[in-house]
Amino acid sequence: MKNSNFTRISKAGFAAISVAFLTACGTMADTPPGTPLHQIEAEYGRPTYSCPTENGGQRLIWSMQPMGQYAWATNADAAGNTDRVQPVLTDEHFRVLSSGTWTPDQVRCEFGPPAEITTVGLPASRQIVWSYRYRQNHTWNSLMYVYFGRDGSKVTRFHPGPDPMYERNFMFD
Repeated sequence: MKNSNFTRISKAGFAAISVAFLTACGTMADTPPGTPLHQIEAEYGRPTYSCPTENGGQRLIWSMQPMGQYAWATNADAAGNTDRVQPVLTDEHFRVLSSGTWTPDQVRCEFGPPAEITTVGLPASRQIVWSYRYRQNHTWNSLMYVYFGRDGSKVTRFHPGPDPMYERNFMFD
């Protein structure tokens, strides 16, 4: 009996925490452009990743990787003023990889660190693959696989796929 009460309390607590977290995270993209960086950091904490931009500012990313499915990014000028805060782990945003040549540094600066880095293929055709957890079409638990080819120097292709972390093992249920 104690176990079932604990399970109910644990599930209820987890649900409450999840709702509170998602509610807080849902508003990050509503941050007005021009908001000083120190205000964003006071509300959401320090970014999990940053990199310099060409104009002397920095790109800042708040990521929930490796286990979460969301990340938000903004650019800040040298004075610490930000532009638009936007979600970056979306189908729409991943499409930017279709234009131009993307290096690993550029991908990391655009989306933040990946959830996983692996290699796939046979020895003669191995490729480096970065995987980002995200909600495909804002619904499906997915990974966006970003391939960097054999030498790992540029993006050669990308595609979504189901996230095995969310697949149930029906043999043991």
